[in-house]
Amino acid sequence: MQRSFFDYLVITLKGMAMGAADVVPGVSGGTIAFISGIYEELIDSINNINLQTVKVLKDEGLAAAWKKLNGNFLLALFIGIGISVLSLVRSIRWLLENEPVLLWAFFFGLVLASIIYVGKEITRFTPGVVALLIIGAVTAYYITTLPPLSNDTSAWWFLFIAGALAICAMILPGISGAFILVLLGAYQPIVEAVDNKDLKTIAIVGAGAIIGLLSFSKLLKWTFTNYKNLTLAALTGFIIGSLNKIWPWKETLTWRVDSHGTQVPVLQESISPWSFEGDPKLLFAALLAIAGFLTIFILERLATKKH
Repeated sequence: MQRSFFDYLVITLKGMAMGAADVVPGVSGGTIAFISGIYEELIDSINNINLQTVKVLKDEGLAAAWKKLNGNFLLALFIGIGISVLSLVRSIRWLLENEPVLLWAFFFGLVLASIIYVGKEITRFTPGVVALLIIGAVTAYYITTLPPLSNDTSAWWFLFIAGALAICAMILPGISGAFILVLLGAYQPIVEAVDNKDLKTIAIVGAGAIIGLLSFSKLLKWTFTNYKNLTLAALTGFIIGSLNKIWPWKETLTWRVDSHGTQVPVLQESISPWSFEGDPKLLFAALLAIAGFLTIFILERLATKKH
């Protein structure tokens, strides 16, 4: 596929959107990849990282191996993800602590629109497709209700496993890798490690992510190749179920004290926005939700023009 510099710039911007989503517990970078029209190419490109590519590198040289790998695409995408994670992690942390309703409202609108986008890719609604959609929705909803686990978050093996599990969720539309880290109790230490440039922790988590990515992408490629309709149904269900996690208006049921002595919510329950009637931010939150919803259609339009 011949691409111009502008094409790769757009891919980098999509990577930045994926990175921003992956930082937020509740929004999947895989969802952003799907709605921006690069998901299957991403999975195919990741699956090209194998022994056959190593053989091409040995027999035909770096240029041939890079082409087989779709290296320009992956490089542009991961540059965007890296830029976004490193530059936005502090801002996202601030918004989560100080303006959570506004942040979640924008992402709620974004994810709500993505349900329409992913769902319309299903070509035929058979009983099996409907059943998988419901199972996916119930499973994702149940995951959003689980309390965080209590673990030794400093152990290298724990950080390695957390990285592997999180990356699997990050490339799966509807399941947030950051939320999986929250459930494991690893979100805060990993975000702090990125913010503080703790290279040892970043390297351990990164190694786990690489192993998880290479393993899980093969399963995803197989399901898309052999059971695309069923896979899309499950993914649509996952995204529907995940809406509970990113509903902007919450009532906190239980709290815990973090390592800095700050109270942070543990279990939360979704409540009606009318409970906040009179709050001047309610209208702003609604406008941000609409903006998030419209963002998906803009991305879809751009992706459609490219095809």
